[in-house]
Amino acid sequence: MMFTGKRRTVILLFAGLLILSGAVLGTALGLSIAVNHNTRNMDELMASRPAIPSRLLDINGELITEFFSDEKRDIVPITSLPENQIYALLTREDAPFFEHKGVAVGGLFRAFIRSFQHLITGKGSLQGASTLTMQLAGSRHADRSVVKVSRKLKEIWWSFQLERRFTKQEILEQYLNTVYFGHNTYGVEAASQFFFGHSAVDNSPAESVMLVIQLAGSGLYSPFIHPNAARERQKEILNQMVDARHISTDLADSSFDNYWAGFDWSRSSSDSPYFDRLANDQAPYFTEYIRSQIDQYLFGQQDIYRDGYTIYTTLNLSYQKEAEKAVQAGLREWNEMFQNDRSGKTGYAASNLTPMIDLLSLSFGIPEIRVAGAQRRKLAQEFMDSEFTPVMDMMAMTFGLGDLKSAANISYNRARAFAKKNNVETALVTLDNRTGYILAMIGGSEFNRNNQFNRAMDAKVMPGSAFKPLYYAEAISSGQFTPATLIYDGPEVFISPDGTPYIPGNYDGKYHGNVLLRTALSKSYNIPALKILKAVGFDAAINRAAALLGITDPQEIGSTFDRVYPLGLGTLSVTPVQMARAYATMANRGQAVEPLAIRYIEDRDGNVIVNPEREMREEQERKNTQILSPQAAYIMSSLLQSTIRSGTLYYARRYVEGFDGMPMAGKTGTTQNWTNAWTMGFSPYYTTALWVGFDKQGNSLGTGMTGARTGRAWSAYMKNIHKDLPRIDFPRPETGIAERNIDIRTGMLPEEGTPEDFIRREVFIAGTQPTARSTIARFENERNDELSIKIA
Repeated sequence: MMFTGKRRTVILLFAGLLILSGAVLGTALGLSIAVNHNTRNMDELMASRPAIPSRLLDINGELITEFFSDEKRDIVPITSLPENQIYALLTREDAPFFEHKGVAVGGLFRAFIRSFQHLITGKGSLQGASTLTMQLAGSRHADRSVVKVSRKLKEIWWSFQLERRFTKQEILEQYLNTVYFGHNTYGVEAASQFFFGHSAVDNSPAESVMLVIQLAGSGLYSPFIHPNAARERQKEILNQMVDARHISTDLADSSFDNYWAGFDWSRSSSDSPYFDRLANDQAPYFTEYIRSQIDQYLFGQQDIYRDGYTIYTTLNLSYQKEAEKAVQAGLREWNEMFQNDRSGKTGYAASNLTPMIDLLSLSFGIPEIRVAGAQRRKLAQEFMDSEFTPVMDMMAMTFGLGDLKSAANISYNRARAFAKKNNVETALVTLDNRTGYILAMIGGSEFNRNNQFNRAMDAKVMPGSAFKPLYYAEAISSGQFTPATLIYDGPEVFISPDGTPYIPGNYDGKYHGNVLLRTALSKSYNIPALKILKAVGFDAAINRAAALLGITDPQEIGSTFDRVYPLGLGTLSVTPVQMARAYATMANRGQAVEPLAIRYIEDRDGNVIVNPEREMREEQERKNTQILSPQAAYIMSSLLQSTIRSGTLYYARRYVEGFDGMPMAGKTGTTQNWTNAWTMGFSPYYTTALWVGFDKQGNSLGTGMTGARTGRAWSAYMKNIHKDLPRIDFPRPETGIAERNIDIRTGMLPEEGTPEDFIRREVFIAGTQPTARSTIARFENERNDELSIKIA
């Protein structure tokens, strides 16, 4: 049945009045009930706060990144926003905002009539007529996606509560910091950053209008999706603002023209470095580490993504950038070396070993491996890589077909298939020697969705010779050895407690006779190192190393340290951060250094709710954290400076032309078959661990890739982060240190007549300095005299 003419109008009018009366009566009834019985809901209303991201700040207050989920917003006070932003909102959404009490009755009545007409006739559209207050109430307490009278009544009721509890300015502030502006932006500040790349406090009239027209939803007026529609609607609202005398015609026109003159027409709606945390994160590995740590501090309903915490960290973004620069430059070099080394070896195999496969094929009747032209060459190469190389190794050693190094080069081809698809990985971590602050962290070659494993904190790899100082420290502490102790570097068989024999060699394949302990460490000679391990004993060496690494659990100590002599050459598995804390302890007068990433956390109101640094300091005061005596730590710092001056890091120091007078100490480490390369070291200020290698064990970096090679990147980085720091020396204990001149040929006091070239100043823990004088000068003089007599 269709209604026509006046009858339809009367029915519509009556229905509209009936609905409106019901709304008013229902709202009044609800209001009276709430006033008397619903204080709990009112408390919820007062406590309702928008979700805002948590911010991660570096040690200087610079933003590292933000933690946010689906609602990315920043709160901005209404007093900081330009007036044109307020006028644009009121013009578009609620012109009589300052005149109504939360509900515009006239507008609501018209909306009911038009909505009812739409339902009856199918013409027109559903009308909302929601004021700003109703929209705010609905976003908090009603499902605005549902078009029902009950939802509208709920919005009306809550609107009255908002108007009773808050001023108009406060309602505007809540609205602008809460409402959804499209493109995953909540709040005017986040929207301004996304759309314009600057804060909302700097919005022009045209920009303010561009934001408020996004409230229509569904990207209808998005300048990135529908720029022409957005342009027309923006101009329309600007003209309305002129008509309402909110802005002048000239300002509206110039603002509009400037906006579109600078508009990026090539930008996609998904282009948003502000919201792509990976693109905007200045230290992604560090950020993920913080995220993994935060759960132990925030409990229950606390949400790092929505509750607006400010997390004050230890990272120094200036140092982080220097670390990234040095490591990325190093990665280019290391990958090139790896690829070249691999190509050279496979080329050698193809040209020299493939003919031998043909010979074996003919001699032993193995036709399936014969290289019958280019078509079979690939098959032969694959066979050789997987099956034939072990036989070649055995033949080389059995029949003298080259030394062990040549055999190692041949056997390298076994890793070729595995290394083909791998890139060199890396990790770096820098600690403040005094505080333990983690100042820089790199967990891998590049942080992305497929490479988030933090090798700086979690990768357990062999440290090689970089491990030696950890038990040299026990040798010095025990008083059995001094920097001047003379140790013989020659062939020796070491028998482990389990009866296993071990015959080590040196990296250069040579023996060096009698060498001072200082020289043995700086040059990284293996046999003197194992003689020291043998002398101090496995128990003492392991206990000292575990303490330096921060390993206290007896079960973990047992599983980490195998009581065999290869342990002395670094065959255990440790993380870069563990190595960093061990070396930092030496630099910190022997006091344990606990790595720290979070200093304290504030809630959105600026209240400190967690203070990890204070808790850690209190724990350190309760515990004995003296791992080495200050005297032993000073001697170790002195010993490791020799690595920089004349040892395995000498060329790395020359590469950066020195450290501008800043003292540096360090050690390199390379594991068997060049699978891992380390550079460890410290200044009086900071300690840095740098590791280079592969995630997949068995790959090799190549024969030229040693800890000395990684030392270039380490040296460049350490030099740059120290360039503005005052030059200081390693802290020397006021007592307990003795200095003596020694004869470097014997480690004893020089006798009269010792040439100056053989005299060196050495440091000792008081009481361990030599007392006897060398007789080598007298012996040489007597020998020379005898020769002179014989010649005469």
